[in-house]
Amino acid sequence: MADTLTPSQPRTAPRLRRPGPWTIANIVDGRALRAQLTAAAHTAVGNPDEQRRQALDILHRALFRGRMIAQERLEQGADGLDTARLLAAVQDEVITALYDFIVSHVYFAGVPTDGERIAICATGGYGRSVLAPSSDIDLLILTPQRKNAHAESVLEYMLYALWDMGLKVGNAFRTIDECIRLSREDVTIRTSILDARFLCGDRAQFALLGKRFQADCVRGREADFIADKLAERNKRHTRQGDTRYVVEPNVKEGKGGLRDLQTLFWILKFMHGGQTLEEVMEHGAFTRRDLRRYIRAARFLWTVRCHMHFVTGRPEERLSFDLQPEIAARLRYENQGRLLGVERFMKLYFRTVRDVGNLTRILSAKLEADQKKQPEGLRWFLPRATPKPLGDEGFMVDSGRLSIDRPDRFAESPALMVRLFSKAASEEIDIHPDALWAVQRHIGLIGPRLRRTPAVRDAFYDALLAGEQPGRTLRRMNEADVLGRVIPEFGGIVAQTQFNMYHAYTVDEHTLRAVETIADIEHGRFERHTLPETVFADIIHRRALYLAMLLHDTGKGLGDQQIAGEKTARRACRRLGLGPAEVDLVGWLVRHHLVMSDTAQRRDIADPRTVSTFAKIVGDLERLRLLYILTVADICAVGPNIWNAWKGQLLADLYHNTAAALRGGRTDERSVLAVLKGRADQRRQALAQSVSDVPRPMPGMEPAYWAGFDEADLRWHAGCLSSGGEQTVTWRKAAADRDVELLVSCEDRVGLFADIVGTILNAGASIVSAQVFTNPSGHIIDVFVLQTPEGQPFAEGDPDRMDRLVKDLSAGLTNGCPPRDINTRQSRREAVFIVEPVVQVRNDLSEEFTVVELIGRDRHGLLYDVAQSLADLGLPIHSAHVGSYGERVFDSFYVCKRDGQKITDAAEKTRLEETVLEVLGRDDPGAPKTPARVLRQANAADSF
Repeated sequence: MADTLTPSQPRTAPRLRRPGPWTIANIVDGRALRAQLTAAAHTAVGNPDEQRRQALDILHRALFRGRMIAQERLEQGADGLDTARLLAAVQDEVITALYDFIVSHVYFAGVPTDGERIAICATGGYGRSVLAPSSDIDLLILTPQRKNAHAESVLEYMLYALWDMGLKVGNAFRTIDECIRLSREDVTIRTSILDARFLCGDRAQFALLGKRFQADCVRGREADFIADKLAERNKRHTRQGDTRYVVEPNVKEGKGGLRDLQTLFWILKFMHGGQTLEEVMEHGAFTRRDLRRYIRAARFLWTVRCHMHFVTGRPEERLSFDLQPEIAARLRYENQGRLLGVERFMKLYFRTVRDVGNLTRILSAKLEADQKKQPEGLRWFLPRATPKPLGDEGFMVDSGRLSIDRPDRFAESPALMVRLFSKAASEEIDIHPDALWAVQRHIGLIGPRLRRTPAVRDAFYDALLAGEQPGRTLRRMNEADVLGRVIPEFGGIVAQTQFNMYHAYTVDEHTLRAVETIADIEHGRFERHTLPETVFADIIHRRALYLAMLLHDTGKGLGDQQIAGEKTARRACRRLGLGPAEVDLVGWLVRHHLVMSDTAQRRDIADPRTVSTFAKIVGDLERLRLLYILTVADICAVGPNIWNAWKGQLLADLYHNTAAALRGGRTDERSVLAVLKGRADQRRQALAQSVSDVPRPMPGMEPAYWAGFDEADLRWHAGCLSSGGEQTVTWRKAAADRDVELLVSCEDRVGLFADIVGTILNAGASIVSAQVFTNPSGHIIDVFVLQTPEGQPFAEGDPDRMDRLVKDLSAGLTNGCPPRDINTRQSRREAVFIVEPVVQVRNDLSEEFTVVELIGRDRHGLLYDVAQSLADLGLPIHSAHVGSYGERVFDSFYVCKRDGQKITDAAEKTRLEETVLEVLGRDDPGAPKTPARVLRQANAADSF
């Protein structure tokens, strides 16, 4: 049964009865338009202002009608490329009719002199006869001489008319000599002239520009142009994060987006000529199949872009979370089981941008095959050299890259398609485009029977385990669709999105980044924390760790992520030939890959019951080591700013506490308590040896406090408390993350935590984490990590802002500091997510305290509102564990009644749950009711 699995393909939207082909005369009749303009000119003769008003009214109606028809056709199922061409054709009719009106009725010059002959040309996307709904109109005005009063008058009238119609017009007024000179100097202008298309005026001027451009800027300069455009592309990719798989991609500028398709178009047009997309692409660089892939990608990306522009009413290029459900709904993507319609739509998007990358490689191979002159140093355009055989497997080195000795090699030995990638890694060379092209042609040969062969298994293990850069090797395999064929369980998550604000990448890209992190830890390249490298040195089951990381998210979209993931992981491992014990270990790791992070961030890790429960789940030291490394890598791979020193310290403390319990062979709460007290005593003694006098509040702090900070943190606390006395408020910039740490110490009282949080929020800060500790005498030491709402260090470059916060906190600690009104309104981007609030009041998680667990939508001020509600109920907060995961929070509060007892009365527990639930849902009435939010209301199930 397992061998019938294949990489899942996104299902397309339901087929619609798409509108038929159009002609511009059926939408904007140019002859009728000119007749109306002539009539208006005659009606208002002698009144230039009235002539202009009537003319603009006529043109604006024509433009509006064309746009409405284009939008209607798009919503009925026409593709975006068709829509963009229709919009460009409508714009052509308006501009040419306006020009004829100007030169016939406003600035009539009779027979123009040579100096008065001008040509109006479209450039940019408009020059390519495609126009997005909110894009600029780029025009080039050609004139024989720089100073030309007639041309300037015509141009001024035309531009102001277009601007008054609400169009954004970019323009350049140049002579032909200037165009040629600037084109030779600037690749952007050279590309603009390459795109230029004649609209109206003197066609001879435009024809002369084309001849001069070909002779002076194109012939013999193909290699330079290719080098410039690829360098430009690489810089653009770097600005966009250099990955195709960010979950809020830029449809135009992102990697694999429309600009990359345009780059291929520009290169081919520069080399071979042609005007339309079809003319340029059909010269032979691509096979018919690849040409269809190019056109299909262009149609899909243009469809997405046009919908985005119409939805937002502006040139929006970022496919943000609030737009994704709306675009998916417009394209008729519906939910299927646990897979949301928006996730199906985004899966097709990411498969499309991957196709664009493959097309780039194919073009590179064609250019080399045509023996084009290549600039030195470019990845895909290296000088050709005589191919050299490499071993006896049919591989060879061609132009410094790994290739195959003949095109049908993979047909004879399909397993070599997998070996190709591990061989390139072992030889530390890149893969030749010819070889990748051959892989694409023969990829269907990797099927159920081939997966089980020793040759494929060995090649896969070499790719995963043999080199120091397995992430890079696996990513190459994934881009070529080989990894998903060899491991179909992984193929099911290729290009899969997670519709939440926490994960920055698609599931497969997140997984490969996690594998890269494990390799960094193993080979001494992990600089974020020292413990992981120490732990890795003691690991025995290295292969199980890498396999578990590769397979840990394969259960997404199949039901309960952990349970389904364990099933898929076990199935894959059995097919890969692992023994029962190793299969069980991989399955256990996948099943429990979230347990350590949840325990560290949402529980009191110095509570004996927390450590005891976690230790019983883990069972032995080897599993603890593997789970620790897996957890660190998983968190680091979520996004660029997810890992921080605070999370590293929490995981390290949980690891040490659990390891100490497991080494003692006892995981009951009493034994764990003894272990925790022993570790706390060690840190107390270490602090006493490093400082002359431990300040009064610290010696009495509970073991949780001493286990929650390392020795450097404790020394900082001691120094602050020594100088601050009974009431201390101070801060520092954490060196590792540049986050701001705020320390508050004073006598406790009910509502104190809420007052502190409210004051912090009033200062404009967001609380990333809060560690709250109270000693038996009622003295607190709280530490907060602060950022801006955008995720940057709070008050960076503005220390006065932090000093003001310290002053406000110090003034209000004793008397209370009720905050001003805190804005809790959600943005459109946040409002699209439906988060079902959940509150649990539990007495089984701690021996001494009641634990209030909550899940809800994150918003500015939520922590204050929850803390204030607990204070209003008279519940002191013993410790708080808060965490934000994109659009949602998972917070835990350890509380007790005023007499120090747990909350056991059923009525009191119900009242507490209802109070916190009311707080979690408080922002819903104020959330903007976007169409996407309404759509999501129907499916509010938690898909995190």
